[in-house]
Amino acid sequence: MATILEITDPSDPRLRDYVSLRDTSLRHSMEAAEGLFIAEGDKVIRRAVEAGYRPRSFLLAPRWAEELSDLLADCEADVYLVSFELAEQVTGFHVHRGALASMERQTRHHLDDLLDARRLVVVEDIVDHTNVGAILRSAAGLGWDGVVLSPRAADPLYRRSVKTSMGAVFSLPWARMDSWEHDLDRLRSAGFTVVALALREDAVPLDDFATGVSPGENLAVVMGTEGAGLSEHWLAQADRVVTIPMGHGIDSLNVAAATAVVCYVLRPVAASATPT
Repeated sequence: MATILEITDPSDPRLRDYVSLRDTSLRHSMEAAEGLFIAEGDKVIRRAVEAGYRPRSFLLAPRWAEELSDLLADCEADVYLVSFELAEQVTGFHVHRGALASMERQTRHHLDDLLDARRLVVVEDIVDHTNVGAILRSAAGLGWDGVVLSPRAADPLYRRSVKTSMGAVFSLPWARMDSWEHDLDRLRSAGFTVVALALREDAVPLDDFATGVSPGENLAVVMGTEGAGLSEHWLAQADRVVTIPMGHGIDSLNVAAATAVVCYVLRPVAASATPT
């Protein structure tokens, strides 16, 4: 059972896991060194615990300690009860949901674990945490099997990624590549058709491409950054290049929105029959 502790001093060293949550560079180095990540909001916290991630501690307003009482009864971790004002002093932002948890990181999947999938989203160097979280949410919700990240892509377990994914990061398998240069070839060798989304004159409209996908075909759809798009190295390794036709002078969508469109159009047959 969790231990309830009321804290009134923002400099209390027990709150160290929650300091300056908006300082991205500080949090990256600290969370990697300490082996932790932060879950924000009662729903996300529940999903993390239910998925088997072990809580180190909780930072809660009194109301949320009551709301999460059933979950806390089964957790061996300290619960720090704080005011909203103190939480803001410690974290550096207004914690309007009033619930944070420090969780132990786990590396659950490697690229080899995803090679028997049917549908994968592959992201190259997307460093915006909100976009990575949204991509995970779309892939999970639309029946895809996993997400593969290039070595320099944003951390799916960073707080904003976790929050935007609505906990999909805990349920959808994801893995980071070992090699930016060679790992697309590993996907192709495993039987995937590598499909790049890009603005090129020779790109095939997405709907046209979808009509030619055979029921048993395994797809790895590759998404690039919003500014530069996919690197020439990755484009050269693609089996097909597709594009989403646009109108009214708009050339493209935000990468998270584009991923959602692609995941819907190319969703597995079983997923298309499932009501949403």
